[in-house]
Amino acid sequence: MELTTARALVAWLIAQRSESVDGREVPLFPVVFAIFGHGNVLGLGTALHERRAELPVWRGQTEQGMALAAVGYAKATERRQVGVATSSIGPGATNMVTAAAVAHANRLPLLLLPGDTFTARASDPVLQQLESFGDATVTANDVFRPVSRYFDRITRPEQLIATLPQVARVLTDPATTGPVTLALPQDVQAETFDFPPELFAPVRHRIPRPRPDAGEVAAALDVLSRSRRPLLVLGGGVRYSGAGAVALSFAEQHGIPIAETTAGRTLVSHEHRLYVGPLGITGSESANALAAEADVVLAVGTRLQDFTTASWSIFAHDVRFITVNTARFDAVKHGAVAVVGDAAVTMPELAPQAWRVDPKWTARAARLRTRWDARIDELRAAPGPPTYAQIVGVVNEVSGPRDYVLTASGGLPGELVGGWRATGGRPTMDVEYGFSCMGYELSGAWGAAMALPDGLVTALLGDGSYLMLNSELYSAAFAGHPFVAVVCDNDGYAVIARLQQSQGGAPFNNSYRDCRTRHVDPPHVDFPAHARALGCAAVAVSGIDEFRDGYSWARSVAVAEARPAVVVVRTAPTGWTESGAWWEVGVPQHLSGRHDYEAGKARQLRHLRGR
Repeated sequence: MELTTARALVAWLIAQRSESVDGREVPLFPVVFAIFGHGNVLGLGTALHERRAELPVWRGQTEQGMALAAVGYAKATERRQVGVATSSIGPGATNMVTAAAVAHANRLPLLLLPGDTFTARASDPVLQQLESFGDATVTANDVFRPVSRYFDRITRPEQLIATLPQVARVLTDPATTGPVTLALPQDVQAETFDFPPELFAPVRHRIPRPRPDAGEVAAALDVLSRSRRPLLVLGGGVRYSGAGAVALSFAEQHGIPIAETTAGRTLVSHEHRLYVGPLGITGSESANALAAEADVVLAVGTRLQDFTTASWSIFAHDVRFITVNTARFDAVKHGAVAVVGDAAVTMPELAPQAWRVDPKWTARAARLRTRWDARIDELRAAPGPPTYAQIVGVVNEVSGPRDYVLTASGGLPGELVGGWRATGGRPTMDVEYGFSCMGYELSGAWGAAMALPDGLVTALLGDGSYLMLNSELYSAAFAGHPFVAVVCDNDGYAVIARLQQSQGGAPFNNSYRDCRTRHVDPPHVDFPAHARALGCAAVAVSGIDEFRDGYSWARSVAVAEARPAVVVVRTAPTGWTESGAWWEVGVPQHLSGRHDYEAGKARQLRHLRGR
């Protein structure tokens, strides 16, 4: 089949299939986000136009935003489908590096197709080309290498035959998944080759479910069966494996209290008798207190990030870890008893032994969770300007079981992870706190809204994130994808101001009142007017009762008019939900927070030495 490189690539994308969570056959690559320029408009752009009925193409406003939308799409489909983003060479390509880093940190599949400079070099240096003084093979796209799980530059059409199976492998294997970058020189995109028809035969990709080694299972069972105070921690790998029900069954069989990580949130119903709460800095006092007393932690599908472990200060110094993970890289961390395998098939192999946890330990978990619930109730009922906790409470009360809530950076991850009360079953939350990317909220919501037409997506974000990347509001409004954006306006980067001042630092350059300006009365952004100018419905509200009405209005308008609806609410800049956990940040000797820093480091070192 004589095809250009670009046509062959598009034909291959269309032929790849996947299985949805409910077992349906769906496209592996259901959507392409594109901004065209001289590096991709004629080669790849022409090929996409010819097959546009089979492979929908949506135009973004920024390359970073559209690539983040692709990341949000992958998360919303439980990594069963992959978004594609293509750009021109130069700044269009490098704008996508942040999105690649988000996908890499969060173990989410993403396919990036940046244009690249001519391989023939006859026109060098071309517009937007970076010239390396010491290596002529280097282009701007080499910046993708450290943030890609797989990188290739296609310098000959026939290279696709070897590289495309590797692309599919990385994107669909739970142990390796992450961003893939195929740099496409614009002259090569237009070159032809006689490709074998077999390259374009439909392929249905299924999630690999590797079974664990029997010796690893035996070692884990030995530790588990002798534990007196075990804690089960469920991470994102449980979600992507579809192993939530299996993990619950395991916990119920043995009476083990359950905690969740940020990526594992909403797997367990808040009302489940074994649920102790989310773990870590953005988690709950209940789960953190139990973790400090646990003698064994069974961590399933988590990379044990510092926000989950409170910078490794939250656990007893002599605790034993058992990890279940498809990636041995994550499984072996911190001297754990590693069990490498898929959560859905591995958890039952850990279940057969007839042992149960002391009921007093389970009762302790229940008492701690009840105390945490009471604390959240207090925060939601507190008088004064609306707090993040109250905003989360209203969204939680109004949302249905198939709705989806999303946030990324600042103070809202702690409020959403710590305070949300899930119904269990289908995962309904995306908290991008692996890379903590300001601006993900609106772009990710656009991608999630495309992926979840049977539920309404709500994005929670601060005024800082809104100002950093809001252009995809117009993309979603133009394309007709509804979601609700709740913009909590607290006059700046309030959560960093909180960190700065809580450690004894002077208030500086975070809240607007502490930023340099030549004005006595500096301007304030009219967020509703701005959102309306981008094609959205928008309203500003004051007070929690007004917010409840405004949020309900936004939900109905978004669905009825098939466009985003934005609710802007002034929120208290100093009201936070505290989990009681420590987080390691560098505190200079002369600041007041140094004492707490040294105490936290001491707990951390006791734990590490105990390993």
